[in-house]
Amino acid sequence: MRLRALLDTDALGLKLLGGEDELDRTVRGVMTTDLRDPSRYLSGGELVLTGLAWRRGATDSEPFVRILVQAGVAALAAGEAELGDVPEDLVQACARHRLPLFAVHESVAFATITEHVVRQVSGERAGDLAAVVDRHRRMMTSGPAGGGPDVVLDLLGSDLDLRAWVLSPTGRLIAGPKAGGPGLPAEACAKLAAEHLAAARTGRRGPHRMILGSTTYSLFPIRSSGRSPQDSRDVRETVLSDWLLAVEADAGDWAEERLDLLHGVTQLIAVERDRRDAARTVRRRLAQEVLELVQTGAAPAEIAARLRVAAPVLLPGLGTAPHWQVVVARVEWDEAGSGPAGPSAEDGGGRRVGGIEAGPVAQSLLEEILVDPLATGPEPSDRIAVAHTGDEAIALVPLPAVSTEHDGSETGILADALLASVRDPLSAGLDDDGRVTLGVSAAVHSAEGLHGALEEARHARRVAAARPGRVCAAGHHELASHVLLLPFVPDDVRRAFTARLLDPLRDYDRRHRAELIPTLEAFLECDGSWTRCASRLHLHVNTLRYRVGRIEQLTSRDLSRLEDKLDFFLALRMS
Repeated sequence: MRLRALLDTDALGLKLLGGEDELDRTVRGVMTTDLRDPSRYLSGGELVLTGLAWRRGATDSEPFVRILVQAGVAALAAGEAELGDVPEDLVQACARHRLPLFAVHESVAFATITEHVVRQVSGERAGDLAAVVDRHRRMMTSGPAGGGPDVVLDLLGSDLDLRAWVLSPTGRLIAGPKAGGPGLPAEACAKLAAEHLAAARTGRRGPHRMILGSTTYSLFPIRSSGRSPQDSRDVRETVLSDWLLAVEADAGDWAEERLDLLHGVTQLIAVERDRRDAARTVRRRLAQEVLELVQTGAAPAEIAARLRVAAPVLLPGLGTAPHWQVVVARVEWDEAGSGPAGPSAEDGGGRRVGGIEAGPVAQSLLEEILVDPLATGPEPSDRIAVAHTGDEAIALVPLPAVSTEHDGSETGILADALLASVRDPLSAGLDDDGRVTLGVSAAVHSAEGLHGALEEARHARRVAAARPGRVCAAGHHELASHVLLLPFVPDDVRRAFTARLLDPLRDYDRRHRAELIPTLEAFLECDGSWTRCASRLHLHVNTLRYRVGRIEQLTSRDLSRLEDKLDFFLALRMS
């Protein structure tokens, strides 16, 4: 803004005391000071506000004005509240150095002038940046020459002093400023993503604000470039796939011009998002073709031929045929949308509502969860192919062909590891009416094993679906265990079975503090070894024998019999 504009603003009540010929100077900022030498805090172009507390005599004005001129300030505004009229020695010093001087009436607060200048300067800088953003958008729309979201984030930092990051709905850092302070920790990314998803589920219009520590962040949704804020689709159809822009600032009192600029930035980044989605088209098609061959019972040779086509796309440069893992995911929504998530029958819970296509939602989410499952470099690489059929998504994940160890263990994706960092954000996005369940197969080494891997992953997902919680996963190793059976025992049977065996012990512990339940758990975990169990519980063996005898007496069971040990083991697992 120009100095002349300050005089034209009646609310500021400024009176020009000198420097009429310099009113076309540009004001780039504002600073309030009463230091005798404020030069270290000046960078040039400021309107300096002072209450004159630095002035002790007429000789102080000359050195003070000289310091301001050397620092390149735009003008000086002196308050009349302390001394009444502005001293004549200050007026003369400013005239000698051609520094415009204003008098600030005692009824006008410096904060009023500061707020006005900051708003005007910020708006002008935002307008300049908006032109840059618009040009950058045209570049990115016509091709990849724009440089991706990192470039526009750097523009935000350099032109508006705004640090910003692009995050996925699971809290994965997609892009951020290359300079200007520390990066955004993974824990903060997850919390910001969770807050954004929770706010989006309420239907509140962005930006959403969140305070982490002493820092305020404003969260802007990044919608697909083909969608508008007025898009009528159910929010649940997109909430688990939309990116977000996290800005280190409080946008609550921003002017409309700056909010519009940030909206333009999100549209610009959405172009890059759409481009990345388009790049997945080939991998999706390959996965769909392989899936159809597997499900229709095609010959292994035909499936193997299709896998040979897929391998170079998913693992470029790989010299040998990879191994494969299958991951199955399902996103379910309760029609009623109430009550805590819990085990449900395969066909009973999680019905589709409002025309939501569950398959594409699960496909997009599974692609995000599986981004770069194995690579260690700084840039994520999509090396998975995800198809969808019905209401589930199926991922074909290539693994480098490595020999299995003698104990049968294999490298690859672990079910628990998939959800370790994304559970909280996804739970917020699912709110109280959605669930995500995943199943992971073992690695297979040929096309012959792919059908079995698909069925194994589906069975594992059913195990996960039988567990309580919004976000659950299960792996192939759980299919050869009692864990596979327990979730499918009806609730009334589970309650009756555990009550018959464990309630007498719980009642006795409650009355006598005898710790029979912990003793029983330790005894079974020690395979019935008296010595090891007594050592583990720091008890004398005779005390342990007394407790076990009391357990047998209260339950009419014999812990020397395998059948009774097994019953207690299952009861403890189901309780």
